[in-house]
Amino acid sequence: MDALEALKTRRSVRVYKEEPVAREILEDLVDCARLAPTARNEQPWEFVLITEEEMRRKIANLTDFGKHIAHAPVCIAVLCRPTKYYLEDGSAATENILLAAWAHGLGTCWVAGDKKPYASEVVRLLGAPRDYKLVSLIALGYPAEQPFTPKRPLEEVLHWERY
Repeated sequence: MDALEALKTRRSVRVYKEEPVAREILEDLVDCARLAPTARNEQPWEFVLITEEEMRRKIANLTDFGKHIAHAPVCIAVLCRPTKYYLEDGSAATENILLAAWAHGLGTCWVAGDKKPYASEVVRLLGAPRDYKLVSLIALGYPAEQPFTPKRPLEEVLHWERY
């Protein structure tokens, strides 16, 4: 799949097959994430891959909109050191994971982290340094469904020169 097709066809997936995801693919996703744009080249990110069912269930139970994490074969936690632009950097890395996963035939769903009341508890559960920030949780696996989420048309969102 080329980059433009991935950008135009990726959608959030919340129902996954029970099929495991190969370690080589997971490592490739993190490799793509670490190559994301980063302010001042700080690269503040760390990635925790969670495949243990019990840990995924604990994390899912903490979230408000991430209950499907418990049923995904993998959850990737994107954590960042508390730099000035950690949220932007971590979000860019997250988007790279979403697109790379789609190119590998995997479905994903970005679950918010940074501004959620459960963020510090997830950081603690994962054993990361206390001052690290949870930017996102990414549920991923092979899609059991192909959801279609309509997007606003280009004519509605594109403005030339001025709003």
